[in-house]
Amino acid sequence: MFDTDVRQCADAVLMVRPAAFGWNPETRASNRFQAASAPRDTGVAARARDELDAAANALQAAGVEVHLVADCSPPPRPDAVFPNNWFSTHADGTVVLYPMLAAARRAERRPDALLKLAERQGFLVRRVLDLTASERRGKFLEGTGSVVFDHLSRLAYACRSPRTDATMLGRLCDELGYEPVVFDAFDGQGMPVYHTNVMLSIGRGFAIVCAEALAAGDRDQLLSRLQASGRRVLSIDRTQMARFAGNQLELRDSEGRSRLVMSRVARASLDAAALGQLERCVEGFVEFDIPTIETVGGGSARCMLAELFLPRRLA
Repeated sequence: MFDTDVRQCADAVLMVRPAAFGWNPETRASNRFQAASAPRDTGVAARARDELDAAANALQAAGVEVHLVADCSPPPRPDAVFPNNWFSTHADGTVVLYPMLAAARRAERRPDALLKLAERQGFLVRRVLDLTASERRGKFLEGTGSVVFDHLSRLAYACRSPRTDATMLGRLCDELGYEPVVFDAFDGQGMPVYHTNVMLSIGRGFAIVCAEALAAGDRDQLLSRLQASGRRVLSIDRTQMARFAGNQLELRDSEGRSRLVMSRVARASLDAAALGQLERCVEGFVEFDIPTIETVGGGSARCMLAELFLPRRLA
């Protein structure tokens, strides 16, 4: 028996403790949030592990269920701390495996380890949807980096980029029974925003969007979609996006209370009015310092969290 109730916010996440975190030259071309060059010091990997551990501890202290998985090396996986790019889980028991642009990142996919964890922790997997063959055709879709799900409305939002192919989004939506919402978004230099989840976050009662980054032809339609959902829509600018204000994730704790997760850099970029709007939509914030992961890896709090929506086995 299993429970397939639809929720916007997961009550459990998977996080990966990196073994060989570092600057990845393969990802820099499409990720302008990442440092332009490798840091000179040799303590980067150790600092990233410390930041990951502190983030996991903060989530657990807030009552969020965290499943911490250790990365293994070799081969080195410099971006293993961002597991949400290679898989997603869904309330019907589906696990999706995603095609990734950087060849160096494909070794991060460890479906056997994921399935063993699910079995051990009492999660039910009913099918595995493997989309990775499209890598050979040069078509990519990087998990919940590329796709921001509105589970309640069964919509899947994605901004086009080298990492996010609209045809692959369409295939994913056909399989899951969602409607695709595709748009274009650009940074201040006119480069496509590399992942949707750095400029769009959707919770139960709010949506955060960098409206300034949206292509003029897409802006009104996308904002109308978000407002039609009945959520409070908070618009951020490109400067706030660059400080990861759009890279937030709402989770539920063990008592069912909502917790909005963000980095301290992201929170500091929001003024009192914006924070007040968010406070009216959630029951608490969880924040942590991850400067090494943000600067060297080019991702923030939401990127570190792979939601576990799988149904639980019932005794």
